[in-house]
Amino acid sequence: MPANLAPTGTLVSELAEVRGVRECLQWFTREKQWINEAHLQLCRIPAQTFLEQERAEWMATQLRSYGWEATIDKAGNVVATPAAHADGPYVALTAHLDTVLAPRTKDDISVEPDGRFRGPGISDNGAGLAALLALARALKSCPPLEDCHADPLLIANVGEEGEGNLSGMRYLSKSATGGKIAAFLVLDGASTDHITNRALGSRRFEVAFTGPGGHSWSDYGMGNPVHALGRAIALFTETRINGTPKSSFNVGFIEGGASINSIPPLARAKVDIRSESNERMDELVDALTSAVERALEFENQRATGGKVAVKIREIGSRPAARLADHSPVLACLRAVDSHLGIRSHLDCASTDANIPISLGIPAVSIGAGGQGGGAHSAQEWFKPEGRDLGLKRIFLTLCLLLRDADLAGGK
Repeated sequence: MPANLAPTGTLVSELAEVRGVRECLQWFTREKQWINEAHLQLCRIPAQTFLEQERAEWMATQLRSYGWEATIDKAGNVVATPAAHADGPYVALTAHLDTVLAPRTKDDISVEPDGRFRGPGISDNGAGLAALLALARALKSCPPLEDCHADPLLIANVGEEGEGNLSGMRYLSKSATGGKIAAFLVLDGASTDHITNRALGSRRFEVAFTGPGGHSWSDYGMGNPVHALGRAIALFTETRINGTPKSSFNVGFIEGGASINSIPPLARAKVDIRSESNERMDELVDALTSAVERALEFENQRATGGKVAVKIREIGSRPAARLADHSPVLACLRAVDSHLGIRSHLDCASTDANIPISLGIPAVSIGAGGQGGGAHSAQEWFKPEGRDLGLKRIFLTLCLLLRDADLAGGK
């Protein structure tokens, strides 16, 4: 793609007729069964957050068998280049390895009579990882792409879900390889109806009240961590967050106590704060801190015996950010969607793209095709019909970005 020239539908149509590109596009339709089988196979390997190693090793082995130079970095990310001498600049295709729930047995990943896949992690992010494998094999099975100013970089990263806190993407962004990445296409889940260009920020905390504990009758009057925690939660949830920027908070975990007739020595909760604005998140953190301090003071004023103490520990922080409207990644995706007849909308979500966008590196998160639902549950599902459209979308966008001399710095 010539420098300073935004892609158009005509340009994408011409690109799609280039021999190597055309053969890859045909490959995605021809190899549907192979892609489905690879999808099911990878999802049968458990990979809950912090426990991704077995799946990472399997992914690396597959990529090497297709002809890619694949390694596993110190964070646990699988990083693959098309050849040993490929040294960037890169356009990265990424998909996170980890899942919220994991199959207990291989039978937990099943295929229903109507062809629907079912099981934990089957869509989030089995769909993204299957797309990564499909792109890897297609790129090696078809004639090489021409007129490229960058190299493709395939990454299966750790730590996207929950308290993983985007650890894989954070490590990658600080590494020598990360410094050579000109743009990211993050593959997460199914469908082709969205482009996540706004990074939803989040900050997560553990609030832990402690006290001496005791018997509910003979030690009555001692400070009670559960009472203090309950009051802190009640005070915090009175916070009003109407209007824009859109924000939310949630107490998603509470723990404490051993029996009904014991004053517990510990009570703790985990709090999730989200916003499209870093400044609004800071305000909500201040509200949480104030609520906790007020609850602590109230409980200790009430107590006639041992007092309670509290610690607030930040256990996760994801920056809010927004991709510039004039980004070449957005321009390429819109041109490809126009060519393929895809009607997509821009949205805001918390994904691996949060990190590069916050660092000023062009990045979006998109679905890998097909349909999915029930994320983060044992009944998660994926329908592969239409997957090839999503793969063609990813591939054509990748081709445009690899040819963009301005984006790649004129390699």
